[in-house]
Amino acid sequence: MTPLRLTLTLGAGIALATSLHATAGEWPDPIQQLQQQGLTIHGEFDAPDGLTGYAGSARGQTFAAYLTSGGEHAVIGTLINAEGQDVSAERLEQLVNGPRNAELWQEMADQHWVRDGDKEAPRIVYTFSDPNCPYCRQLWESAQPWVESGDVQVRHLMVGILKADSPAKAAAILNADNPGEALAEHYRNDAMPENQGDDQSEQWVSENTQLMRDGQLFATPATFYQDDNGNVHSVMGAPSPDKLRAIMGSDTP
Repeated sequence: MTPLRLTLTLGAGIALATSLHATAGEWPDPIQQLQQQGLTIHGEFDAPDGLTGYAGSARGQTFAAYLTSGGEHAVIGTLINAEGQDVSAERLEQLVNGPRNAELWQEMADQHWVRDGDKEAPRIVYTFSDPNCPYCRQLWESAQPWVESGDVQVRHLMVGILKADSPAKAAAILNADNPGEALAEHYRNDAMPENQGDDQSEQWVSENTQLMRDGQLFATPATFYQDDNGNVHSVMGAPSPDKLRAIMGSDTP
C-alpha cells in the first residue's frame, strides 16, 4: 500500500464534508476555520503546556490540531513527549477511529463477502480485498496458520479499485460455486474460476467498493478486528508481524 500523505494548513482548500460533530460557534475561531475548509472535527482533549487538543479527520486520515493557550492560534501536527511518544495517538483512536470503525463493523457484516476459514471460528476479521492487490495476497498467506487452526475466519469484502479488470475478477470470485476456494486458488496461483460474474455479483462488488469509499478508505487491504473489549481497530496495508498478531488475536495459532 502506498500511504496517502496530506499536509493540512489553515490556508488549504479541501473539498470535504463539514463536520457533523459540531456546528459553527462551538469551537474557537481557529478550529472553526479548519471546519470551514472542510475538515471534520470530532472532539477536544487535554494537551500539555496549556494547549487544547482537537481530534480531526480528512480523507480517511486522522490528525490533531492544538490550540494555543490564548485561543488565537492553532497548529496541526504531531506532539511528542520526552520519550518520543505521540501524545494524541490514544485520544485520536478514541474520538475518531473508534466510532468510525464500530459503525463500519456493523455495515461490513451485512455486505457480501468471501469467508476464508471455518464459519464457526470464534474470531472474525474483515478485510477489503482487490484481486489484483499483492498486499491482499500477502495478508491472505500470512493469515493461513490461524485460519487453518480453526481459530480465525477472515471475511474478504471483494472490491475493484486497482485495475480495469479488478471489478470483473472480484465479481467472478463472488459468483463461484465455492467462493472461498476460488479466492484461495486465485491467491495461490492467480487462477480464476471458470464462471464469470453476473449482474448480482457485480452489484455486490459495487456495494463493497462504495462502502470502502464511504469509510474514507483509499487502499487495500483495509483490515478490521475487535480487541478483547470489543473495540474495533483498523490496519491499512499489509500488517507488520506485531499488527498481524493483534489482528489474529494471538501470538501463534
